[in-house]
Amino acid sequence: MTTFVNRAPQDTRGSWKTYLGLVLILLFSAFPVYWMLVIATSTDAAVTQIPPSVIPGGELMNNLREVFTMNEVYFTASLINSFIVSSVITASTLFFCSLAGFAFAKLRFPARNALMFVVILTLTVPNQLGVVALYILMGKLGWNGTLLAVIAPGLVSAFGVFYMRQFIAHAVPDELVESARIDGAMTMRVYWSIVLPAIRPALAVLGLLTFVMAWNDFQWPLITLNGTEFPTSMVALSDLASGNYVIYRRVLAGAFVATVPLIVLLLVGGRQIVRGIMEGAVKS
Repeated sequence: MTTFVNRAPQDTRGSWKTYLGLVLILLFSAFPVYWMLVIATSTDAAVTQIPPSVIPGGELMNNLREVFTMNEVYFTASLINSFIVSSVITASTLFFCSLAGFAFAKLRFPARNALMFVVILTLTVPNQLGVVALYILMGKLGWNGTLLAVIAPGLVSAFGVFYMRQFIAHAVPDELVESARIDGAMTMRVYWSIVLPAIRPALAVLGLLTFVMAWNDFQWPLITLNGTEFPTSMVALSDLASGNYVIYRRVLAGAFVATVPLIVLLLVGGRQIVRGIMEGAVKS
């Protein structure tokens, strides 16, 4: 005789302690951005007062006007340059990394595992070790001091190749690829019609990470673009913070403007990004 036990549905909602902890983490994480806004909207007197003010002032537009009208900083051009560099690097990384990930995950060719091992091995090498060689190479190409020198080294990333390989291996069944080949689809057709639609969440995650990394990159653009009229936003911010006397309201006003595109990107693609992270976690 079989006995059926009726179980009440479990309540998956967290306790008040969980929500309190999440709120505290959110406030702690968002406070630097809020403090940046407070300083960016303040006067010099308000910045130095004790105790410091925690309420935004009304000088944001005046501070931004000073930032954008400084002839030696080129802040407007720096935002445009950062957008160009980040967009090109992101688009290139998504295409080449997804294509290489598809090859490593679904194609069979000699030394595939050895080549994948070499790609992973490059992740252990710090980027700082290649700065001198990279500067010499860009000098021989005549690209130092131009945006090409910033874009070229970031067109593809080892992490992107590894990440896309892992996602494609689980998200795209081998049977689907084989059935497409039986129907006469060539490799690029399989990649374009089958692989790309299946990995959109992963592309959203990689695209966000790549754009943020390219936008926030400071060391290499500072080396190759230093003293030119083609700075990126991070280089322009370093110029704002240089000198014997630093006007922090200007620096943080510029930093606030440079942060806005990243916040907008996160708000626009947040749902797709969370979906990609969750799918990758489940399938791994």
